[in-house]
Amino acid sequence: MTLAAEFRVHLEALALPPGRALVAVSGGPDSVALLHLLHGVRDQPRLELAVAHFDHGIHPDSAAVASGVRALAARYRLGYEEGRGALGPAASETSARAARYAWLEATRARLGATLIFTAHHADDQVETILMRVLKGSGPAGLAGMADRQGALVRPLLPFRRAAILRYVRAEGLAGWGDPANEDPRHLRSWLRGDVLPLLRAHLPLVDEALLGLGRQAARGRAAWNSLLDVLPGLDFRLEREGFSVAARPFSEYDSALGETVLISAARRAGCRLGPMRASRVLRFMERGGSGARVPLGDAWIAELAFGRLVVTRADPGSDPAAWPLHGVRGEGAWGRWRVRWSRERAPERQERAGLAAWFAPAPLVIRTWSAGERIRPLGGTGRRLLVRCFQDARVPRSRRASWPVLAGPGGVVWIPGVSRSDALLPEPGTEAVRVDAEHT
Repeated sequence: MTLAAEFRVHLEALALPPGRALVAVSGGPDSVALLHLLHGVRDQPRLELAVAHFDHGIHPDSAAVASGVRALAARYRLGYEEGRGALGPAASETSARAARYAWLEATRARLGATLIFTAHHADDQVETILMRVLKGSGPAGLAGMADRQGALVRPLLPFRRAAILRYVRAEGLAGWGDPANEDPRHLRSWLRGDVLPLLRAHLPLVDEALLGLGRQAARGRAAWNSLLDVLPGLDFRLEREGFSVAARPFSEYDSALGETVLISAARRAGCRLGPMRASRVLRFMERGGSGARVPLGDAWIAELAFGRLVVTRADPGSDPAAWPLHGVRGEGAWGRWRVRWSRERAPERQERAGLAAWFAPAPLVIRTWSAGERIRPLGGTGRRLLVRCFQDARVPRSRRASWPVLAGPGGVVWIPGVSRSDALLPEPGTEAVRVDAEHT
């Protein structure tokens, strides 16, 4: 079976959702091959591909490489997105990777794409596992990279570098050779160029051994991930900003079990939590009361709220600016929220805590809320503090600051998903402004 045929079978097995997808193309042979392969099977999962290239600003030829990737996207008649950094020649692997992935994720969110494809292959996996062995990674880290992790997809992971390069030559493709890949100052390059060749000379099956280690670790990681859904009383919930679990069961776990459960839960939510921080969270759960919080690094925060441990990632940006709902219909972003509005006849009844609401035509503004503001809840009596509405809806304190409200001429008329006011309530069947809010 040819590499193209094996790739098609593997892509089918990944069962990816249709929709828009970014293909991260560095200009190197691996990513050029990935783009060629995906373009050839794009109709299989009904993917709308767009090429994404990030110029780190490290190598003097980076502008020429970006121009080549741009031309490649045009040749395939695909959309093209380009990001630029100014990291300089002294940039580390870690800083370059962080800048690249931050830009890819921001671009994915801006375009409404579902997936990001990268060109990591089996040789990259060998290097990753060896790096983690040398750095003393735990069992879960030794699993290496996953075929799919959130929006990130690595469809070349089962294939060796040599097979990919043969495919590049056979298809007449061209790729740029990044000198950084041969620079022994970088750990991965040193392992690739110096260490692994020595290991292979003495242990011809070292690649297969490392890949086998990764598969065993991945099975263990998958087992702990499955346990999250069946452990009695844990009630694991994957939230949009992180995860939450019932706090009570942890009082019955020993430290090893508690730490492992927390690490597994954090991993599923995309939070890197090591044993030391997991132990810190366990101590915090023993001592803290409702509303107590502890930072976990990288903008992650653990909070006790309403008998649950809630781990969320704080939005590092400032409060988004307020903006009005202009025109008959429209759409806009407010922080991590997406707001859409249109004209539509009002229904017979509305939900107090829904994510869609109808209002009599009036000037409406999406904005942040302030302490002391009140709302008259639909179907309730009297005016209620917004903070009490959040409490009634069991919204943890850490999430409230980034929650938008809709305000009319007389003040707040809607907290999406929390409370709809009885103000600007249209008569059923009359023309109204329908507003939908979604956390992205």
